[in-house]
Order: sequence, then C-alpha cells, then structure tokens
Amino acid sequence: MEKKNILTYEGLKKYEEELHNLKVNRRQEVAQKIKEAREQGDLSENAEYDAAKDEQRDIEARIEELEKILKNAEVVVEEEVDLDKINIGCNVKVLDVEESEEIEFHIVGSQEANSLENKISNESPVGKALIGHRVGETVVIETMAGAFSYKILGIERAAIQD
Repeated sequence: MEKKNILTYEGLKKYEEELHNLKVNRRQEVAQKIKEAREQGDLSENAEYDAAKDEQRDIEARIEELEKILKNAEVVVEEEVDLDKINIGCNVKVLDVEESEEIEFHIVGSQEANSLENKISNESPVGKALIGHRVGETVVIETMAGAFSYKILGIERAAIQD
C-alpha cells in the first residue's frame, strides 16, 4: 500500500493548479516547440529539437509525479484542527530556549515542507517532536546537530490563502 501524502488545503490547491497548468498550457507550448524544431529539417543535429524533447520528458515526469501525489492525498481540514495541541495544519510559535529566540513554524505534510517558508514536515525531527505537545510545554528535540529545547508559546490555525 502506498504512503498517504498529507496535504493542507493550500498545498492541495497548489498541486492541482500546477497539474492543470502543465497539462493545459505547458504540454501545448512544448508540442509547438517540437513542431517548429521538426520543420527546421535534420533532427540528428537539431539542439532545439533535443531541448524541446527533454522539456517534454520533464513535464510528463512532473505530471506523473503530481498525479501520484494527488491520488494518494489526504487533506487536513485546517478549520477542524484541534488547537489544544500541535498537529499538522497549524502554526506554532516556539521559543528556542538556548538562543532566546522566537520562531514560527507551519506544520505540514512532507510533500509541502519548505524551510525557506518555515513550513516543516510532520516527519522531520522538529515536526515529529512537536506534534502532540501543548502550549507551555518544553520539548527537547534530538537532531544530528545535537539536542535543543523549544518552549511552546502558541498554537494557531494556519491562515488559508486562496
């Protein structure tokens, strides 16, 4: 049995839009590039043709990947997330005890994780350690870089962006 891909509603929409764009727009654009490159004659030394075929292969691979993600998607309804304890789909504000620094995380499924946006996976060491804990608790997190402590300051519903 394949692993469920846990997605927030925002993540689901993002993947659906990307899939639609690839199928409707990008496929046609690449087909046009291939057609134009074919019209130039000899395909054996045609760099444009090779590039367009590579792009077509990449697009088809991404479509296949997105369809697989969406087929096995389990959407977290963020409006229904229990805010008494940390779970997927919520924003968490913590205090790094050693650094005396406040940090905010959005807990998401592994497909949506993006450290640049402070979206951490429920499967990451930090996400795994935080899930199930409540405001006021201090969580010790073991990572390859060593152990550190986060005091949970707040749990909120993630803002939904359409």
